[in-house]
Amino acid sequence: MQKSAEFYVNEYGVDEAKTIPILQAIQADYGYLPIKLMQEVCEKSNIHYNRMYGVATFYSQFNLTPKGKNIIRFCAGTACHVKGAEKLIIAVSEELKIRVNETTSNGLFSLETVACLGCCSLAPVMMINDKVYGKMTIAKVKEILMDYKQHHGQ
Repeated sequence: MQKSAEFYVNEYGVDEAKTIPILQAIQADYGYLPIKLMQEVCEKSNIHYNRMYGVATFYSQFNLTPKGKNIIRFCAGTACHVKGAEKLIIAVSEELKIRVNETTSNGLFSLETVACLGCCSLAPVMMINDKVYGKMTIAKVKEILMDYKQHHGQ
């Protein structure tokens, strides 16, 4: 059940200090931050829209667009970079026809990079949802994507 702007204002309060908790709650409920809902919350509170939007775009934890069912993250840390992570990112981008920070039109995948996944000995590393895949090659990436398309799809 999707919640209304009134719910968030009643639950968390109307002060600007409540901006982050409100945004976190909205994202937890919706999976992203719908702009219209953010505007409605601002209309019913003392939070200025510029502040809410600024916070939502400043922190990487917040998303203004829906994410895919499966989030693909590539480590962009030094070990993964040296071992060819960029080539893997390009291969996935071409395979799925999306860029980093985009979602496929069918909503199945989103592609992201992160500073470090903490698995340097497995470089280069890819993570899909909560599963880590190490010592990746383009062939392994394509095989894993095919498996997700077949078994973890809609």
